[in-house]
Amino acid sequence: MVTDLILGTAGHIDHGKTALVRALTGVETDRLPEEKRRGITIELGFAELVVDDFRFGIVDVPGHERFVRNMLAGATGIDMALLVVAADDSVKPQTREHLDILRLLKLTTGVIALTKCDVAEPDWIDLVEGEIRELVADTFLADAPIVRTSAQTGEGIDQLKSELAKAATQVLQQGPADRSVGPFRMAIDRVFSIAGHGTVVTGSVLRGGTAIGDELMIEPGGLAVRVRGLQNHDRTVDSIQRGQRAAINLAGVHHGQIVRGHELASPGLMRPSRLLTVEINLLDIAPSALKNRRRVRLHVGTAEVLGSILLHGVDELQPGQSALAQVILSTPVVTTWGQPFVIRRESPVVTIGGGRVLAPVARKLRRDAEDDWQQVEVLRSEDEMKRADAAVYFAGRDAWNPQDLARSAGVQDPDAVYQRLTGPEGVVETIRLTPTRTAQIHRLQAQKLRQRVVAALEKLHDEHPRQLVFPPTQISAKFEYVDPTLYKAMLSALIEQRQVLHSPAGLSIPDRGPRLSKSEQKLLESLITEYAEAGGQPPSVAELKKQATRNQAAVPQLVELAAAQGHLVKLTGDLYMHQKALDAIQAQLSEQMSAGAGLTLSEIREALHTTRKYAIPLCEYLDTIGFTKRTGDVRVLARVAT
Repeated sequence: MVTDLILGTAGHIDHGKTALVRALTGVETDRLPEEKRRGITIELGFAELVVDDFRFGIVDVPGHERFVRNMLAGATGIDMALLVVAADDSVKPQTREHLDILRLLKLTTGVIALTKCDVAEPDWIDLVEGEIRELVADTFLADAPIVRTSAQTGEGIDQLKSELAKAATQVLQQGPADRSVGPFRMAIDRVFSIAGHGTVVTGSVLRGGTAIGDELMIEPGGLAVRVRGLQNHDRTVDSIQRGQRAAINLAGVHHGQIVRGHELASPGLMRPSRLLTVEINLLDIAPSALKNRRRVRLHVGTAEVLGSILLHGVDELQPGQSALAQVILSTPVVTTWGQPFVIRRESPVVTIGGGRVLAPVARKLRRDAEDDWQQVEVLRSEDEMKRADAAVYFAGRDAWNPQDLARSAGVQDPDAVYQRLTGPEGVVETIRLTPTRTAQIHRLQAQKLRQRVVAALEKLHDEHPRQLVFPPTQISAKFEYVDPTLYKAMLSALIEQRQVLHSPAGLSIPDRGPRLSKSEQKLLESLITEYAEAGGQPPSVAELKKQATRNQAAVPQLVELAAAQGHLVKLTGDLYMHQKALDAIQAQLSEQMSAGAGLTLSEIREALHTTRKYAIPLCEYLDTIGFTKRTGDVRVLARVAT
């Protein structure tokens, strides 16, 4: 069985990468007229090499410093590297930069080819090998074989093929047994149109596989497309999989809607974001410190995007140091947990570092939000259960599903991890919102929301020390950013747990009664007494406020407090009545309206020996609470005893 792998070249300009690929495969990867005229690689070139049980899709990248961005696009998805150094020129700036990029992209396996050995003296070649060994020390190529080659004479070509096969065996030992399992994903490095066929995109397949007829998505952009045709190195095929170069003919999209940096993936796999949470590493050879909020060029997948680095815990990162950070991007990108990236200076353009994505769809974190940053630390864990725990935490109150964990936490078996997260010992709370709808939220996020509700009530108690309870709408207005059904569920849980008290008058915190001064307490008592003595013809709040000789401003709040304590009942905006007076009125009307007898407003006024000023709001209040019912001009008891 043949195993497909992507092999990427790397090295300085004019060190013979393209000639070496031609010697290995017989394919001329320089296809542009300008490339042939100038004798240098500008765009990506592709070829195929079969050695033993391995089929390499070779990506030949440009070596000139002006085209490093193209090199980075080509390096996306490669499984192993072929570092090329010319024997007559030795290690050069782009040799070093390309090696740094390969390290930042987390490559683990490769082979070193020493080219042009036919034009260099043996002693000189020995010196060059020494320089190479010094360069690759402490990198993934430290123990890699160095093969002396010549594209002109054929020297070392067979040995190089053999060493590539050995390195490929190491790649398989490090990766999953079945490399085609899982949803499909491919970063697009070229897009063009063919007459009679339409849009074609190419790239190295990063994961999974796809076949003719499959429905896929292009992100960013959410463009739904269908696979109309497939090719692998100019061969028409029915399917394509991880480790292969693919040319995919798409239906449902114009080639002008796609650019390098877009990705083609299974529906639901990728989500675009302009904010990433990352782990960032600055190269030892970076020319200067990386300051907080510095603009950089971020290379991820085949995309190059300008962004600003927000460092956590430090104001600047020194060469060789690492830190957690967030990156605010000028345009959205699609990434997954653990995906490597490279950062280059905005100007002058030079590679300064890289890192890996920890949260591919992030929300802005305050620098002092230690609880959140502790969860970011968890995302660095090698334990996928811990990462899944943190990923659900960062999902917050948003809906999520098990398959999201593949993207957000690098989980291999999302369904199994989901069962553990939501099980009896898991970190996920399942909250019933409606009879048919639930929400699954990390217990720490649910706890935070409940704490915020309690804190909002506590703050109202502090701001209004004379008030006993608060209208529910006064609290809910502070949580308009939360799904109303979720807010109600959280409030119900707090009421059930007696962390919040609920009464017909409103909400309050246990043991948070009004804090009154001695003079305010005395005024409250006198107000209650005055209402009791006034009976069915109580004064208005405005009248009481005018009568008060001290603490006039406190009168409205003290009246509300008396109502909350159950002494008074609010009939209308400015009119309250003592509860005992109201009870007496209801008893009297019950007796007079017994057996279904009705009374007009005028008859009620005469029966109570009051005026229209009090009779109208009183009757309307009794209608509102369901004590009486109005039929035309007559009011009857709404509930007649039987």
